[in-house]
Amino acid sequence: MKVVHVAGMGLWALSVSGLAVAAAPTDPQIAQIVVTADQVDIDAGKLAESRGSSKGVKEFAQLMIRDHTGVSKSAVDLVTRLHVTPEANATAAGLQKGGDENLAALKKLSGAAFDKAYVDHEVAYHEAVIDAIDKTLIPSSQNAELKALLVKVRPAFGAHLEHAKQLQASLAKRG
Repeated sequence: MKVVHVAGMGLWALSVSGLAVAAAPTDPQIAQIVVTADQVDIDAGKLAESRGSSKGVKEFAQLMIRDHTGVSKSAVDLVTRLHVTPEANATAAGLQKGGDENLAALKKLSGAAFDKAYVDHEVAYHEAVIDAIDKTLIPSSQNAELKALLVKVRPAFGAHLEHAKQLQASLAKRG
């Protein structure tokens, strides 16, 4: 089971890190990437909220659901106001596939193994998303308001990463 989880996480990380290598995405593609990335984390958070075994994991999952729902709503509101239709693209499809694979792997786990796998994925996920935001999404964004939204939410992703790393360390101590 652990191999499946790592393989799914690796595919997801490749799809996100591939953003920096692929041609610069357009604003409609960036909008789809943002909404998909948020939904993937919301879905994982909902699973962790219901199946996590530690208080810290459940609280972190609730934070992910709340914060990523807010970012997604802001992105959808912005593109609606700007009359931009999010555009399907390979990166967003890869994010969704990786998210689906992660959920399938997590559903096979319980207890401490679930908590560890969820948090390990959240660390890798946020590292990859921050890299994509910094190296691809912000520099590629042509619309000033979309770029401003990405810049505005970037610190929250950094805070999520630090929180996930702290949780990861505390789970490792429990062994």
